[in-house]
Amino acid sequence: MSMLRVAVLAFDGVSLFHLSVPGMVFGAAKDAPDLPHYEVRYCAAKPGQIRSEQGVMIEVSDGLEAMARADIVIVPAWSDPSLHAPAELTAALRRCHAQGALVVGLCLGAFVLGDAGLLDGREATTHWVARDLFARRFPSSHFRPDVLYVADDNIVTSAGTVAAIDCCLHLLRQRHGADVANRLARLLVTPPHRQGGQAQYIEQPVPQLPSESRLPGVLEWAREHLAEPLSLDTLADVASMSRRTFTRRFRETTGTTFIRWLNAERVARAQQLLETTDMPIDCIASEVGFGTSLSLRQQFAAQLGTTPSDYRRTFCKELRTKGAESIKGSLGF
Repeated sequence: MSMLRVAVLAFDGVSLFHLSVPGMVFGAAKDAPDLPHYEVRYCAAKPGQIRSEQGVMIEVSDGLEAMARADIVIVPAWSDPSLHAPAELTAALRRCHAQGALVVGLCLGAFVLGDAGLLDGREATTHWVARDLFARRFPSSHFRPDVLYVADDNIVTSAGTVAAIDCCLHLLRQRHGADVANRLARLLVTPPHRQGGQAQYIEQPVPQLPSESRLPGVLEWAREHLAEPLSLDTLADVASMSRRTFTRRFRETTGTTFIRWLNAERVARAQQLLETTDMPIDCIASEVGFGTSLSLRQQFAAQLGTTPSDYRRTFCKELRTKGAESIKGSLGF
C-alpha cells in the first residue's frame, strides 16, 4: 500500500496536544503492517526552534515546501485567532489546495484556512469560544458551530481539543473504511467516533454532554441487540427509568433523539459487516435491525449519501485484497 504523506504546521505558541494528534492517529498504523501507512512530517514558515504554548522548544527541520509534497496538510489550533495568518502561509495553503491536497484546520486552525480564503462558500466549524469572531471574520463561509467537524470538498475543519482526534479518525474512515478507523481507535484506546451522521462518508457528531455512564450499560446493551425490535419503552425498562426520564437523560447523554441514534448505530454496524464479511445485503439488513434491504438503502442514502452495494465495492477488505495492485495508487486524494 502506498505511503501517504501528511504535513503538520508548527508555529510559535502551537499547542503540543494539537501538534501531536495527527502523529498519534496516523502514526498508529506503523505497528499494524496490514493497515495504511502515513508519513507525518512537521513544517514551519521558518524552520528551526519553535516554542510551544507550553514552553517546550521543538526543532522543526522542514519549511513550508513540505506542504507541496503532502497529500494532507494540517493546521493545528492557531495560537491567537485575532491575529491574521501571514501571507506566506496562506499563499502556501492556497497552492496546496489548488494541487488537490486535503487541507485541514483543527480547532482555531480554521481561522488560518479562512484567512487563506479556503472557507468562502464552504461549511466550516471551529472552537465554540471563538464562534462570534469566526462568524464576523468569515461571513462568506457557511458556519456550523454545532458540529465536531465538517468536511466540504477537500477542506475539513474541526471544533476544539478532543474533536481533533475525531476529525483525524474521520479522515482515516473516509479513505479506508470504518473497520480500519475502528481498529486504529482501539489502538489509541479512544472511541472510533462520536455519534451522528451527514450525507457523505463522514460522521458529524453533535457534542456529547455527560458521559454514557448516566445510562448505565443501556446504550451498550442496545448495540448488542440491534437485530431486535428496539423502542424507547424497551430501553427505558432496561435502564429502570420512566419513559419521560429516559427520554430526557438520553438526549442529555447523546445530544440527539433515540430514533436518530438507533438508525446511526445500525448503519455503523452495517458498514462493518459490509467491509468485513460476504453476507448478502438482505441478511445484513436483518442482522442490524432494519428488516429489509429497502430500509437499509434508505438509511445509507440519508446518512452516507451512497448505497450498501457501492459502499461494499469501495471498502470491502476482500475486494481490496483481490484488486490490491490495481488500487495501490487510488488511495491518494
